[in-house]
Amino acid sequence: MAHHIFTGPSDLHLHSDHSDGTQPPAGVIGAAHEHGLRTVALTDHDTTSGWAEAAAAAGSLQMTFLPGMEMSSRYRGRSVHVLAYLFDPDDAALRGMTDRVRSARTQRVRTMVDRISRDYPLSWDDVAAQTADGATIGRPHIADALVARGHVPDRTAAFTDILSPHGPYYVTLFAPDPVTAVALIAGAGGVPIIAHPAGRAGVLPWALLAEMLAAGLAGFELDHRENREPGVSELRRLSRERELIVTGSSDYHGAGKPNVPGEHTTSDDMVARIIDRARGAAPVYP
Repeated sequence: MAHHIFTGPSDLHLHSDHSDGTQPPAGVIGAAHEHGLRTVALTDHDTTSGWAEAAAAAGSLQMTFLPGMEMSSRYRGRSVHVLAYLFDPDDAALRGMTDRVRSARTQRVRTMVDRISRDYPLSWDDVAAQTADGATIGRPHIADALVARGHVPDRTAAFTDILSPHGPYYVTLFAPDPVTAVALIAGAGGVPIIAHPAGRAGVLPWALLAEMLAAGLAGFELDHRENREPGVSELRRLSRERELIVTGSSDYHGAGKPNVPGEHTTSDDMVARIIDRARGAAPVYP
């Protein structure tokens, strides 16, 4: 194993306004630094557009930066997010899929805004005003527009009510199945890790996890505020048996969620294993 030197805690799941965070990439890296982090990954949804700015900010703060992404996938109506680290951003197959997902996200938001606008004053322009240039657009941007128009007090209320999957305005998002997502990330030289795999919906079926592992799944994000028992313990046992990578992170979104940078962290050993396994992109060292 190559020798890696890290100077402090690592948080490998952070979002900027290139997806559904509220700060630009440099602001996210700055916030992470203020919370004592020294190794970070930017993992915006289905996009790599924040990498350059985040890498430059990390370098200026003497931090190690791991280029990353949180890839959308779906299994039987359930959203499954796959964190992807150190993949080739120009890989044609992976890029083709993320382009398709982002396009579908935009169309989905337009359709939802059309439906909502029948009952609440809301326009596409309202949503666009809440979205950074080039960002991967999604329901959080509709939520911010609803807040700005005074229809709800905050994002959480918007998701509970108007944007609920069980409500009349909801539109299902196109995304690949989880095995395909893992295979695309691995095929691009990246390291795929299931994000918050033991949340309220519970652990994915073991047969599906076995397929994902066969396709190149490297491990699980087990230290995360959304994870629940007994799922975490089951996945820790599986991770020990299979010698899988286990990460911990904040899933920071700026003002969009209460999560704080560094509230969960990843050990130096696990960061080193991610770097050693990857062959698509390199970390940016200070």
